[in-house]
Amino acid sequence: MSALRSLCMSLFSTLCLGCIGCDPPGHSARGPEVPRPGQVMEFATLYKQNCAGCHGENGKNGVAISLANPVYLAVTGGATLHRVIANGVAGKLMPAFQRSAGGTLTDRQIDSLVQGILHVWSRPDAIVASPVPSYAATTKGDPTKGQKTFGEFCAHCHGADGRGAKGQTASDPDAVSGSIVDPSYLALISDQSLRSTIIAGRPDQGMPDWRSDISGPESRAMSDQEITDIIAWLVAQQPERSHL
Repeated sequence: MSALRSLCMSLFSTLCLGCIGCDPPGHSARGPEVPRPGQVMEFATLYKQNCAGCHGENGKNGVAISLANPVYLAVTGGATLHRVIANGVAGKLMPAFQRSAGGTLTDRQIDSLVQGILHVWSRPDAIVASPVPSYAATTKGDPTKGQKTFGEFCAHCHGADGRGAKGQTASDPDAVSGSIVDPSYLALISDQSLRSTIIAGRPDQGMPDWRSDISGPESRAMSDQEITDIIAWLVAQQPERSHL
């Protein structure tokens, strides 16, 4: 009887020691449960983890086009944003984020990104006048005409040959604009990104949109075809590049 009692006490002690530190059902001593990557839906977190590195911490001042640009968002639209985020741009710096395309985000997470971008940075009155150029080109561009149009609208900042110019801004006479015909630059940027940048501008870097590239009584906005022609001229500076 004494041996049986000792065995029971030993088993009881072992059971008690094993339960030390255990929590009631539904509770954890390790703190709040960390959501799995596919469960993260908060826009701020998704943007910081997936977009800020290229498009800037607050949607601007990044190496890629500003997402905190109401004109860009008005021209692009939610459906196009979703498609670009999901599928990326083949052969360029924009990767595909959708899982089915090799990325890491679910459809719901991409929806959250698109809705957040539009909610935080879009503005209904971003475009209230002037015919709005189409997001994508609908006609073929003429490089010869494009060079002439570039000289009219862009050369005062980028130089007549697109290789940059110094002292073109009143606020910073020593500023030097970079070359936009550099082979490395053209190899990394897509034709669509060039077009989007001309249409929407880069307000974070002092570049106006398609409506205000020149000033004075004879100023006018670029036409859709003129934008297409400029892209054709820029692309022709590196004939061997892939037109993606």
